[in-house]
Amino acid sequence: MKLLEERIREDGVVLDGDVLKVNQFLNHQIDPELMYAVGQEFKRLFGEEDITKILTVESSGIAPAIMAGLLMHVPVVFAKKQKSSTLNGSLYTAKVYSYTKKVENTISVDAKFLSTNDNVLIIDDFLANGQAVNGLLDICKLAQAMLLVLVL
Repeated sequence: MKLLEERIREDGVVLDGDVLKVNQFLNHQIDPELMYAVGQEFKRLFGEEDITKILTVESSGIAPAIMAGLLMHVPVVFAKKQKSSTLNGSLYTAKVYSYTKKVENTISVDAKFLSTNDNVLIIDDFLANGQAVNGLLDICKLAQAMLLVLVL
């Protein structure tokens, strides 16, 4: 993760309220080579675990989660912050306060994508105060999925 640390030092900007802005490489514009390197590190660290799903929340967690999923050959599921008209079945939901947007969201995962048979790796962004992770943990509990590893 040294490469990621260097990139944060180089392009990250700290805003008022201790918010780290990383839109140069993660959440507005994505640096695919950097995300691929991050995915390789996740595979190195967790590739021997019996992970069946990677879980994240939109939007900053998606890029590193996809690269990890690609390299570990497991599906990536992301919790949506807005209920879509395509989400019409059984849902697992949790309330999450957005530190950067100052609003509470209800995140949702379609129940068909997460079950008691899943061993979950949570990959979330590092930008806020852990509220999204708490919501993802709640969703794992609702699904009765096994949490193997949590990465922030």
